[in-house]
Amino acid sequence: MSPLADFPITRRWPAKHPDRIQLYSLPTPNGVKVSIMLEEVGLPYEAHRIDIMQNESQLPAFLALNPNGKIPALIDPAGPGGEPLGLFESGAILMYLAEKTGKFMPADPARRWETIQWVFFQMAGIGPTFGQVGYFHKFAGREIEDKRPLQRYVAESQRLLGVLDARLDDRTWLMGDDYTIADIATVGWVRNLIGFYEARELVQFHRYGHVAAWLDRVLARPAVQRGLAIP
Repeated sequence: MSPLADFPITRRWPAKHPDRIQLYSLPTPNGVKVSIMLEEVGLPYEAHRIDIMQNESQLPAFLALNPNGKIPALIDPAGPGGEPLGLFESGAILMYLAEKTGKFMPADPARRWETIQWVFFQMAGIGPTFGQVGYFHKFAGREIEDKRPLQRYVAESQRLLGVLDARLDDRTWLMGDDYTIADIATVGWVRNLIGFYEARELVQFHRYGHVAAWLDRVLARPAVQRGLAIP
């Protein structure tokens, strides 16, 4: 029997390669974290496109894997102890893949926790705030006459970019010489803020030269370029 047989999602999105990691995602800032990581570490995987605009993430088969109804989600048929493991939440998936492969997470315990704190900084601050800028600036929220919500999230985005800029003042990556899951977690959101969300001028991105240079370095990585287009 396939190790994926107990997961209802595999009946809605069948696996052509059931021995590989199964990724259920879309190229959003959260979704590309996992596809970039999988490309960086070189683990074999199979990607399934979940069309969130058609509410596919709310289908019972998807909710059986992620009851929160968000992408990305993942099944590793060779999880801990050789047993299949289903995971959701992009930050948790990054940490799992880093531990599984021994890549992009420092081995030193102190630096490991320092890396994790920057992942949480993205998860708790950058993601939610930049996403709200996108909503109020480009999407349905732009029709709201009261611009105070937009102004609030723009100001907070500028503050968060300032934190990143200070961190990158004398560093190549968020963890210095080590490219880690902290960089992988963050790149999609910064890229979206000034690209897809069309907020470059709004947040005065030119003020954050260290962030801009870091973004160029991350985007130059071949694995990042591949991961940004998957699935």
